[in-house]
Parts: sequence; structure tokens; C-alpha cells
Amino acid sequence: MPPLKNYQQWIELEIKKQRYGKQPPSLYEPIRYLMHLGGKRLRPMLTLLSYSLFRDDVRRAVPVAVAVEAFHNFTLMHDDIMDKAPLRRGKPTVHEKWNVNTAILSGDVMLVKVYDMFLQLEPETLKTVLGPFNQCAAEVCEGQQWDMDFETTSRVTEAQYINMIRLKTAVLLGFSLELGAILAGAGEEDRKALREFGTNIGIGFQLKDDVLDAYADPKKFGKQVGGDIIANKKTFLLIQALQKAKGKTKAELTRWLAAQKFRKQEKVNAVKAIYDQLGVAASAEKKIDHFFTKGFKSLEGVRGNEAAKDLLKNFTQALIERQS
Repeated sequence: MPPLKNYQQWIELEIKKQRYGKQPPSLYEPIRYLMHLGGKRLRPMLTLLSYSLFRDDVRRAVPVAVAVEAFHNFTLMHDDIMDKAPLRRGKPTVHEKWNVNTAILSGDVMLVKVYDMFLQLEPETLKTVLGPFNQCAAEVCEGQQWDMDFETTSRVTEAQYINMIRLKTAVLLGFSLELGAILAGAGEEDRKALREFGTNIGIGFQLKDDVLDAYADPKKFGKQVGGDIIANKKTFLLIQALQKAKGKTKAELTRWLAAQKFRKQEKVNAVKAIYDQLGVAASAEKKIDHFFTKGFKSLEGVRGNEAAKDLLKNFTQALIERQS
């Protein structure tokens, strides 16, 4: 069985091979720019690892696995516009480097190219892939809209938040794993179990990001610790704090949320002190463990090569244990 580094190399080589289109250059260059900014390539890796459970010729699945990475980057291009984000992986975002209109159009054509990449599949396989993909793509958009709606919603429940991150982030991990199983000819039961594994792990990853944003070691985190607190972002931690806070604690938290002028580090320290007092980080860790445990339980039911399953488990476990 090939080592993980081979999978990563194959993915990068395939990304370099993709041409997308030529004219006008201002439409297609942003796609190449974004796709070459790097990243963990988590989604195509999951597709290949899932495929390897059932078949040995993993390299055969690489071109289609890269379609999932292209779709992910399409969502990032449009998300960055909506978030007015200046940077992506330490480099200017597409709408900053070019302009908003170009970023919208490049994102649109990028999605079209994803369907082009799927067209290399046999008709019956293509039909099996497009149903789950279209559902996933619609759900990702639904999750993004819920996330934006929550910015102007005074009260968001834990269940609403979990559903939002399931749609916005987790379902694409679930689809990536299901795609590998479809390409390898796996049965419906294994496909479903892998989708559920990816979705539950994806929810756990996002909840872990919420905790890391507030509590990570700044030297390892790679971005400003406490960014979510500064922006009043409705994370699992803040939602829990708003539910649990009473009396003076609630008044202080409300004051910080309403403050227009403040020292960033002072706000981060004050809100984290409230989180510590209320034990919300411990609640988040418990919820993270719940979703990771649920995900791995689904994986246990999947048939296939045990060595490949161990590779998938180890890859996922390494992501769970990350500190940035």
C-alpha cells in the first residue's frame, strides 16, 4: 500500500496538470492562483483513503479526488468575498488581488469546471456521484447562509450551531469519503457509513477549531488567538457562555459583546476568564469527543482492507491531535 506522502504527491501533480481555461486570462488565472496556494488537501486525501479500503489502484481515483478540492476552493473564493477577508493562507485573497466581480465570475466558472472533471467518469458512476454531490453542494451553501444569518441573530441555540457547521463544513468531508467508496464500487451500506464517519469527524474538527481559536498556543496557531472573541463570532463557546451566564457574569459578558472600542487583548482575556469560570471549554471538549467517538464507530462498521482502514484512522487521529 502506498504511503500517505505518495497520495499527497499525486494530488499536487494532478492540481498542477489542471488547466481550467485560457481566455480571458483574468477569468482563469485566479483559479490557478487559489488552487496553488496549498493547504492540507484534506478532502482529496479522504477520497483516496476511502478508495484504498476497497481497491489497490488508488492513483486511478486521483483526477476525480481533485474535483473535490476544486469545489472546496470554489467555496473559499466566494466565502472570502462575503467575509471581506484580505488573506487566504497568508496571501491576498482573489477579490483583493483582482476585484470582487472577477472573484465572483472565477468562482462560478470554477464550479462549472468541477462538473467537467466529473465527466471523465463512466455514465453509471457519474449518475451515482452527482446525486450526493449536488445535495452536498446545496447544503454547503445553506450552511454558509445560516452562518451569515447568525451574525445578526441575537440568540443562536447549540442545536442550530451544530447544524450550521454540519452543513457548512462537515458534509463535504462526508461526501469526500463517500466519493472514494463510490469510485471503488463499494456497496450502499459502506458508502453511508463512510459518509457518516466524515460528517461526524467534520463537526468535531470545527468544534476543535472553536476551542483552538481561544486557547491555542500563539506560537503554533499561525493566526491571532482570540480572533473569534474579538469579532463576537457565535462559536460553540460563546453560545454556551450566553446560556450559562447569570447575574454579574452575564452583565460583564454582555458589556464586552456590546463594546465598540476596546483593547483586543484585554477583551480576549476578559471573555476567556468568563469562559473558564463557566467551564465552557470543558463542555466543548466533551462535545468534540462525542462527535469523534460517533464518527469512529461508523468507521468500524465499514468492510475493506484493514491496513487501509488503519491508515485512514491514523490520518484522522493526527488531524484530531493537531494544535493549529
